This record gives sequence, C-alpha cells and structure tokens, in this order.
Amino acid sequence: MAQVKKSENVPMAMQEKYQAIVEITDRFSRENLNEEYTQFIRYAVAAICRKRPSPVETGKPNTWACGVTHAIGTVNFLFDKSQTPHIRTGELYKKFGVSESTGQSKSKAIRAMLGMRQFNHNWLLPSKLQSYPMIWMLSVNGMMVDVRKMPREVQVIAFEKGLIPYIPDDKE
Repeated sequence: MAQVKKSENVPMAMQEKYQAIVEITDRFSRENLNEEYTQFIRYAVAAICRKRPSPVETGKPNTWACGVTHAIGTVNFLFDKSQTPHIRTGELYKKFGVSESTGQSKSKAIRAMLGMRQFNHNWLLPSKLQSYPMIWMLSVNGMMVDVRKMPREVQVIAFEKGLIPYIPDDKE
C-alpha cells in the first residue's frame, strides 16, 4: 500500500470545481464534524480533481461533496454512534440534499478510485491512528505481529513499503 499524497493542489482547470465542492464540505464540517475531517475531506476532493480525466467534471458539487464526506466518514467510523463526532448516514444525505442511493454510489466510487478502506492508514484521521491496532498488524514470515513491538529495523522497512503511517519508535 503506497503512501497517499496529502495535498490540496489541483490543476488550474479544476480549481473552480474544487472550490465549489470544498465550500460545501467545509460548511458541513464546521457544523457537524471537526477540523481534522475538514482537512482530510479537502485532501480527498483534491485527489479526485487530480485524476485524469477527473470525474468531478460532470455531476453536481453537492453530490461529490456528499460522496467524499461519506467515503472519509466510512473509513473513520463516522457512522458509529460510539465515535465523536458521529452522524447517521440518513442525516448526512439529507444535509447534502442527495438521495441515499446517490450518496452511497458516489461514496463507493470514490473509495474505489482512491483505494480507501477501513484501517487504511492513508485515510485514517491522525487522531485515530493509535486507537486502531489493526493498522499496526502485519504478517512477518507468515505470523501476524504488532509492528510497534518489532525492532526498529522492521518498522523502517514497513514504513518504507507504505505499510504503516510512521515509524512507531520515532514517535515515542
């Protein structure tokens, strides 16, 4: 799993589309989420704007805004009421003014396009990295191990291969 470029840079031709979508997602995030979600949603919008051809060239900004927010929310368990913040999926769709089927299909397409899935450290909010031990579990010689408990040399190799978000020994 390669590291994902976290950037808000988009081609000049996509600036207007990018701005239209992030105006909607920023407002939603201010009212319902937090700054961390706001930033990761912006990264995801920029990533799909950089695709060639970019899928956001067609479709409504609110539909893309909903799909990206749902995709990031899915990876980060936003719809689990034990999490903070959290929101029901039906409420999310309603706030963006899209149907459930449209929101789900856009989210699914975005997750596939950007390689998003739960426990993928590339799209997991930084505040959640330590909370989800599965992102630290790797198969070494056929045995599942917690890479945080492995020698630094193993951690470096795992980081260089993009398997973990950072070298745990360097954070301690």
